[in-house]
Amino acid sequence: MTIYLDVVLLENLCMNYIILFATGYILKIKLKQLRIIISSLLGGIYAVVFYLEILPIYSNFIMKILLSVGMVYIAFSAKKVKQLLKQLVLFYLTSFVFGGCAFFLLYFVKPQNILIQNGVYIGTYPLKIALLGGIVGFIITYIAFQIVKTKLKKKDMIHNITVKIEGKILNLKAMLDTGNLLKEPITGMPVVVVEKEQLYSIIPINLLDHIEELIGGENVNLIDQVEKGYLTKFRVIPFSSIGKQNGLMLGLKADEIIIEKEEEKYSRTDIIIGIFPQKLSKNNTYTALIGLDLLERSKTDEFITNLKV
Repeated sequence: MTIYLDVVLLENLCMNYIILFATGYILKIKLKQLRIIISSLLGGIYAVVFYLEILPIYSNFIMKILLSVGMVYIAFSAKKVKQLLKQLVLFYLTSFVFGGCAFFLLYFVKPQNILIQNGVYIGTYPLKIALLGGIVGFIITYIAFQIVKTKLKKKDMIHNITVKIEGKILNLKAMLDTGNLLKEPITGMPVVVVEKEQLYSIIPINLLDHIEELIGGENVNLIDQVEKGYLTKFRVIPFSSIGKQNGLMLGLKADEIIIEKEEEKYSRTDIIIGIFPQKLSKNNTYTALIGLDLLERSKTDEFITNLKV
């Protein structure tokens, strides 16, 4: 049986391309075709060298790992080691799924003119099966990750946020609340609801302990005692909730809020902190609530600075 090296190269290049494309698509990475092609070509050249046994070291397990790392890095150019490891793990998982689909199709079709040389499948059918196996594998992998993603939704609802007021900093865990549509009525600024107990480290005690009096304007002397820096940040926010209609919440404009989303941070200066007097979570899983618009607007809002971690 005559074997053409260009066929071996083409088969592996196509399969590597499909695997890398699927990996990037699932991870929602902005794909650059040239980088994926170069990475796929590197894997294809490795397969040819491995097939011909030109260099015995190429069959070494460590070399295979290094090759995978190199291919993933070339294709996606990860900025951090953690990001690279995440991409590498998914690359292997995708490879296993695609390989399993290809082996199943080989067993099902039972081609006659096929040869295994040094662990490399070559012949007439492998190219067709590689492409078909890649498509089937991509569909299976995509569906599987969509199912897993829905299972992890609860975890994805919790975000780390940092609140800055008058030079003081507070780190909180905030839950994404799709029902939180609170906005400051005059400026339309979004409201992040925070438990009062969490705010004692960044807001004066005499302010937090007399919220009702401040909202009602019952104690004028108390207002005079509030530091000027905080006095200019006062906001009164109307709200409605179960068991309480036409309620009022005291709010303070934050100097800055940093919201962590996946592997990025978004800084905003147009946020009001709504002071909530009770517990938001029974087990303290989160101590603040953020609205969906804070995340949806994060890529286009002029107040946001994209900070790579």
